[in-house]
Amino acid sequence: MIAYIVRRLALAVVTLVAITVIVYGLARSMPGTPLTLAISETDPSRKLNAADLERIRAIYGLDEPWPVGYVRWASRVVAGDLGRSISRKQPVVTLIGERIGPTMVLSATALVLTWLLSIPLGLYASARSGRIDERASSLLLYVLYSFPTFVAALFLQIIFAVWLRGTRWELPLFGMTDLPADAPFAARAADVAWHAILPVACQTYVSLAWYSRFIKANMEEAVRQDYVRTARAKGVGPFGVLVKHAFRNTLIPLVTLVGLSLPALLGGSVIIEQIFTWPGMGRLFFESIRERDYPTIMGLTLMFSVLTLAGQILADLLYAFVDPRVSVA
Repeated sequence: MIAYIVRRLALAVVTLVAITVIVYGLARSMPGTPLTLAISETDPSRKLNAADLERIRAIYGLDEPWPVGYVRWASRVVAGDLGRSISRKQPVVTLIGERIGPTMVLSATALVLTWLLSIPLGLYASARSGRIDERASSLLLYVLYSFPTFVAALFLQIIFAVWLRGTRWELPLFGMTDLPADAPFAARAADVAWHAILPVACQTYVSLAWYSRFIKANMEEAVRQDYVRTARAKGVGPFGVLVKHAFRNTLIPLVTLVGLSLPALLGGSVIIEQIFTWPGMGRLFFESIRERDYPTIMGLTLMFSVLTLAGQILADLLYAFVDPRVSVA
């Protein structure tokens, strides 16, 4: 086990270096720089001269080729420094720390709701396979899965923030909270939960449709196995056959989803957070790309890459835990 973990960690480090090199090169190759974009938005009468621009470029390392810039960035990362945001004039670690909380509110809530709803729906679809109610629920789930997230977000905003305005069902349109920072904690928590209803609904429905269909597909394969027929022959009831025998043996594919959901838990959703102006990680990533904020782009890329690789290793280890036949020696 230890040797396997060491090998996977070594491979993860090599993969991480390759990802960051590619992303850094692509980011530095995008048209424009943080300085040119900032200057284009300022008053023409207050623009800097060429000498001042070169001096600022040197301060931020923008006068160097991108391979040299990458080596400098990687050296700082090894020393524990993710750099300083060019556009926001703050440490990247501080920016990430400020955005993790709001993203966790959406992602963790949506993930818990997805699992709590998709497992019963998947088991119900397996138990009622081929019947009218199962086909109707499957059709509804397919429609939800194919419905674009941004369209659903706009429809929900129109319904709950425009059509139902002034009623008890009206929901906030934008932002995370309307209360000041010094408001009581209980009041702020309730206000955040009220603002999170629409974005959580948008972030949940696509995963719910996909996960429930995934569980049903694996259950249909499991119920055809010999051990299920043996359990039925021994007089085990439908619930016991479905949950205690078939479902337990579908956990191996499910642990892959558990591992891969780790980066999504902190990565946030660029589309959802942008539409609802939710101050999370996804929106920060979008804004940093738009502003050509290279330190923030690389700090977020590093975090997402580490989480993705850690999720894959976690999934492999969960394989061995769920199924003793799987060896990680």
